[in-house]
Amino acid sequence: MFEDIKSIVAERLSAGTAEDLIAQLVILLVAGAIGLLLRIRWARYLDARLPQLAGNKPKAWMLRGSRRVVFPVFIALAALVAHAIWGELGHAVGLLDIAVPLMLALAIIRLLIFMLRNAAGPGFSPRSWEFIISTTIWVGGALYLLGWLPTVFQTLDAVAISLGTLRLSLLSVVKLLVVASVLLLLVLWISRLIESRILTSSRMDAAVGTGLSKVIKYGLVVLAFLIAVAGAGIDLTALTVVGGALGVGIGFGLQKVTSNLISGYMLLFDRSIRPGDVISIGDSFGWVQKLSARYTVVRDRNGVDTLIPNEQLITTQVINWSYGDRHIRLKIPIRISYGDDPELAIRLMEQAARVSNRVLTDPPPACRLLGFGDDGINLELRVWIDDPEEGVNNVRTEINLEMWRAFKAHGITIPFPQRDLHIRGGSTL
Repeated sequence: MFEDIKSIVAERLSAGTAEDLIAQLVILLVAGAIGLLLRIRWARYLDARLPQLAGNKPKAWMLRGSRRVVFPVFIALAALVAHAIWGELGHAVGLLDIAVPLMLALAIIRLLIFMLRNAAGPGFSPRSWEFIISTTIWVGGALYLLGWLPTVFQTLDAVAISLGTLRLSLLSVVKLLVVASVLLLLVLWISRLIESRILTSSRMDAAVGTGLSKVIKYGLVVLAFLIAVAGAGIDLTALTVVGGALGVGIGFGLQKVTSNLISGYMLLFDRSIRPGDVISIGDSFGWVQKLSARYTVVRDRNGVDTLIPNEQLITTQVINWSYGDRHIRLKIPIRISYGDDPELAIRLMEQAARVSNRVLTDPPPACRLLGFGDDGINLELRVWIDDPEEGVNNVRTEINLEMWRAFKAHGITIPFPQRDLHIRGGSTL
């Protein structure tokens, strides 16, 4: 193949006079210099413009993508214009014929890799995919230059199997893979743009935005698959029986997955649990970090993320500390000795509650005498906060320490368990 490409390139370069070849080379060099200057100026413009688009990620992503393709696209357009003018004047255009597909292939490779990086998200290194994309496009370009594409297509189409009315050829499979890959890449990129736009909208609830973005994403994936199948020349009606059988098998084999998916969308749309909520489920207490279609990420006070299946959040009891109202009441019990003044202790406890700036003044802190126990008088301080996501035990700690200082300064004691033992006299041996 490489020898054939070399011969074709040599044949096209040898067509025409040496002056024609030099003129084409000058045209490409001038176009390359202008394209490089244009790319530099465009990059400077983007460096100044992109910080202003921090709230408009879709437009920012498109502008970043244009930086990668402005150079090869400009050379390809310049080569096309020069090809039309130079060929109309009766001169050879073999070098321009080679430059146009090469520059377009380079632009397509750069654009697809840029879309892949943005669709995959941060932390993903698509080096293997870059190699596959580059190799596929360059091989396709080489076959085009050789004129072998029709022959390759005929050979792939001849290798086929028939399943009833469905004829499945190797060409159809290759088309399906190529079209599906491109469409899936495009869909993932578009869905990330839509998700970014929805989640940054101040007029939409975060949970509803997350659910809507997931529905749009999966809907676009299904649409891309159907378009890819139709574009590959596969009759969709012939897949209904196979699809029905697969649906039944998937339904039985993936019951838990399906249940979690449905539960996830129920959580997203009924907004019973939203990102940022403070929840307790069983012995777990934490903050909701992310709602996905299959699981919910909850971060506990140790900074550990727990992935809880959505079905568990639907079928078990969950305490949402910030569901209807972010105001929650904390109860701090304490016991004082019978020899102390309970009224003084109540005043000291209510004053100690004000040591924390997170304690609300409306409703104000209140202390109640709950009863008389075996070892002392039972008191309970009740305070309100409106930011449970910042933790609750740290507020308790601040107030307890302040009460300890106040009690110690005023001579109020906290009793320890006591038992009175009465020994009755009896006969001695």
